[in-house]
Amino acid sequence: MRKKWTIVGKTDESDKVFARQLGISPFLAGILRRRDITDVQEAKAFLHPESLQAYYDPFLMKDMDRAVSRIRQAIESSEKIVVYGDYDVDGITATTLLVRALRRLGAVADYYIPARQEGYGLHPESLKKIADDGAGLVVTVDCGIAGTAEIEAVRGVIDIVVTDHHLPGETIPDAAAVVDPHRADCGYPFKDLAGVGVAFKLCQALFRELRGEEFEDDLEIVALGTVADIVPLLSENRKLVKLGLACMKETKLKGLQQLIEAAGLAGKEILSGQVGFMLAPRLNAAGRLETAMRGVELLLTEDENKAKDIALMLNELNAERQQVEADILEQAKKQLASVDTAAAKTLVVVGADWHPGVIGIVASRLVDLYYRPTIVVSLLDGEGKGSCRSIKGFHLFDALTAAKDTLVRFGGHEMAAGLTVLPENIDALRQALDAYAEEHMTEEDYVPCLALETELRPEEITTGLVTELSYLEPYGMANPRPLFGCFGVEGFDVRAIGREGQHLKFYMDAGAQTIQAIGWNMYEKGVMVDRGPVDIAYIPEFNEWNGKITVQCKLAELRSSERRGPALSREILGGIYLALKKMTKISGKIGSLAKQCGTSENTMKAALKVFEELGLILREDEGYRLASTPKQKLHLEDSETYRKSVIER
Repeated sequence: MRKKWTIVGKTDESDKVFARQLGISPFLAGILRRRDITDVQEAKAFLHPESLQAYYDPFLMKDMDRAVSRIRQAIESSEKIVVYGDYDVDGITATTLLVRALRRLGAVADYYIPARQEGYGLHPESLKKIADDGAGLVVTVDCGIAGTAEIEAVRGVIDIVVTDHHLPGETIPDAAAVVDPHRADCGYPFKDLAGVGVAFKLCQALFRELRGEEFEDDLEIVALGTVADIVPLLSENRKLVKLGLACMKETKLKGLQQLIEAAGLAGKEILSGQVGFMLAPRLNAAGRLETAMRGVELLLTEDENKAKDIALMLNELNAERQQVEADILEQAKKQLASVDTAAAKTLVVVGADWHPGVIGIVASRLVDLYYRPTIVVSLLDGEGKGSCRSIKGFHLFDALTAAKDTLVRFGGHEMAAGLTVLPENIDALRQALDAYAEEHMTEEDYVPCLALETELRPEEITTGLVTELSYLEPYGMANPRPLFGCFGVEGFDVRAIGREGQHLKFYMDAGAQTIQAIGWNMYEKGVMVDRGPVDIAYIPEFNEWNGKITVQCKLAELRSSERRGPALSREILGGIYLALKKMTKISGKIGSLAKQCGTSENTMKAALKVFEELGLILREDEGYRLASTPKQKLHLEDSETYRKSVIER
């Protein structure tokens, strides 16, 4: 798939001024400014959210006072409260958080999460059963805002307090309270909390009113759900995640301890990447293939043996989920083989009995492959359950709203959504989505863009730079880990690594030294490095091996470069020349010279040509020898080879 590589910017005078105000480098200041963080106090809070980002007053949320009042009434009268959550990690963590908080407040509290086969959101049958089991109040987390009809169906049977973070429909449910920062009449300053974040605000409000205390417990649970739900890691979310990640390594929660152990992260630093790619998928496996109730059970238990058993079970479920996902993905790709995906506006694939727990992941994989808004529908019992994933510019919730006449129900965000559709309406849904795309998308919107912060050559990567970049953690939506670009790179010593040889490793010139590049699952691209210059998009990071810490480039993308010939800088040439001066004999074997000088063969050839053109070395039958030190000052620009290298760079 063709990708457009763009350089976002480079350090300028404004960055230097901003850097002095913040006490950071112009390099880091430039990254902040390119993310529209230009106010000094805002930047300080961004860099140090754990201490400088304030919590907003939970009572600024519409209906928070009503929610607290109704829950207080239930606690004081020993009325059973059931927390009703969603079956993803956000719902699991929000359910756990609120149940733990309610029990500490003395409430009789239980929980319920529907199976994924039941479908997202509230179900009157489940609510009535909860009432029959003795509950007088349901508090929803991460769901409920779209449950207007369902809540109306149980009026007089059970009271419901809704807490949610999804976008409301045309009407707000008529419940005891509806707490959702996306309500049009809600004045809460930060709208992008996850479901667990809204539950956290409810806990803050409850503890302030009922105990006169500030609530800051279980932040590792809040961080887990917030990262997993891919909400913007800005403002209050950033504070919650930063504090939560700090708590995670030392958590006292038996279930989370065992989940960390099962993921191979025990004793290691846990950042947002580890949460999103290692912890969250394991917890999510419960709701995808079995029941999300197991996830809550894991996080609530205080029995270490039980926690270990559940964590190991989730590990096995996650492996099973990966295989089921791979099978469905292969079937979906076969369906799309007959579709001109390059011309398609949207993609809709349909399968009988595809597991509803993994179709969202499959939709994401298809977006990665084809870069088109994608809906994956599983047909089961006469209905289609669909998971939707989008690309920048295609607002899924708005698109589904435009296509609502074809749907039974739907809900979600700009980039992800879920729906229920009758089989006979799938073609009409596809047409409605294409019509929306025709109106709102351009051809350019369908070209994925790889945004690079700036060009950063290997010799510019230092331990100080990598350390300073860590101030931008936690990374996530709206705060992606910055990618850097380097063009016309000459790599050498290309090799396969990994148990199956699927990973790529090579080295690059970095002045008088070399720097390692690692490309996970990229070995097939190693031939590009062998053939000549390449362009790389990468993340500079620390690599620890055998007690030694070095910097390396973790590749995100690699492509053949349009720049002909090796890139020659003054630093590279100076390093090679000094190395040659230390040699007693300059062998004519380029490979040997390159290895001794720590550079690639192509760069060595070009450097020798530059030195020969400048009269610094003389060619002999068996190689080269250094010429006498010139009396007059030499200029690299006098070498045609060097001038050509500069132009091509």
